[in-house]
Amino acid sequence: MEELARESISLLARSASHADPPRLGSFGAVFIMLKSALGAGLLNFPWAFQRAGGVSTAITVELVSLVFLISGLVVLGYASSVSGQRTYQDVVREVCGRVVGQLCEVCFCFNLFMICVAFLVVVQDQLEKPCKEWVSGSVEEQMPYHWYTDHRFALFIMCLLIILPLSIPKEIGIQKYTSVLGTLAASYLCVTVIVKYYLMESHLVPTPPDNNQGVSSWASMFSVVPTICFGFQCHEACIAIYSSMENQKLSHWVLISMLSMMFCLIVYTLTGMYGFLTFGQGVAADILMSYPGDDAAIIVCRLLFGISIVTIYPIILLLGRSVLLNLVVRLQRNRRGIVTKTFESRCRVLLTVVWITVTLLIAMYVPDMSDVINVIGGISAFFIFIFPGLCLVFTMETEAVTPTLRLGLTAWGILTVVVGAFIFGQSTSLALMEIV
Repeated sequence: MEELARESISLLARSASHADPPRLGSFGAVFIMLKSALGAGLLNFPWAFQRAGGVSTAITVELVSLVFLISGLVVLGYASSVSGQRTYQDVVREVCGRVVGQLCEVCFCFNLFMICVAFLVVVQDQLEKPCKEWVSGSVEEQMPYHWYTDHRFALFIMCLLIILPLSIPKEIGIQKYTSVLGTLAASYLCVTVIVKYYLMESHLVPTPPDNNQGVSSWASMFSVVPTICFGFQCHEACIAIYSSMENQKLSHWVLISMLSMMFCLIVYTLTGMYGFLTFGQGVAADILMSYPGDDAAIIVCRLLFGISIVTIYPIILLLGRSVLLNLVVRLQRNRRGIVTKTFESRCRVLLTVVWITVTLLIAMYVPDMSDVINVIGGISAFFIFIFPGLCLVFTMETEAVTPTLRLGLTAWGILTVVVGAFIFGQSTSLALMEIV
């Protein structure tokens, strides 16, 4: 997501006709893909392993999902080369038509909105234990309630004094210095979880059997899918990455996609497995919430994720705001025939304040991170499964390929769309049931 923000801002700042020539090498492409995928989604993986019913079940679902994840990346790269477009929305609009392109823009904006909510939920989680243990100097059970020590109040102050001022400007440049923080935080968390497991004095939590109640329930087994979609989500950025590569051969892009997803699989699986084996059925939806608040290594994790999110939130807001602002400006131009800079500035400030306010209110009253991830996982199914599947089906109608290959790829595209629709329905239903 960090790299999606960087690439999108770059594309907003210059037209495609003045784009820099492709010069991204293989190593750089893999690294940027990892930066796009690794982030706050890692916090939820141990809980997802618990919900899936055990280590082997969760890994099996991951491996099956990996086939579709890599397939989606390859299809999007192919669709970009066929259409000549450099952004996700432009590729979908060019290949699938105006209606599907508009649906893509709506999903894109809503996805950014929910990611902002998820980011604030993560920050709120990281503030909870410091507010309860550091400020009061007592354990949670003994601490009297004060409004000024409430983590929700701390989150409000952070949004008011830090996030809002960073989000108001029309252009934001700080992100280019902080885009690596999400990857650094995820990598550090993975190592910390593994080390903490082996440093335990005694493994009080027995290793849960893989044939427990989760396997008997398909709903439980597939509950890991939204977390996978949120964690591995880099498909929106992959087209900008592909367009920047020196070697744009499809076979080379397949290799880049496979290497990137395999590295992500290793990091996510190790964190999910060791976090689950450490805390068992009691693992929190945010793995950091399962550790003591005064643990030095965990404090570093909290700081890394907190700083990363505080700096990336304004960029995600900028992307969503640009979509909404363009719509408002277009409507104003149709009504009045002219749009003044004052009107545009006021709209930008108003949209920023409303965006932060609504995401803050939702984050304050969401029970935990898993509920938000279920919603994001459902929306991510459009970008990982449905839109790539549609792109494959539509490109097969015009590309000169053998009838057998056309039939096979069209069938795969339809299957991908069906799987994506199922994941969207399942994730959304799960989110609604959890909230209600």
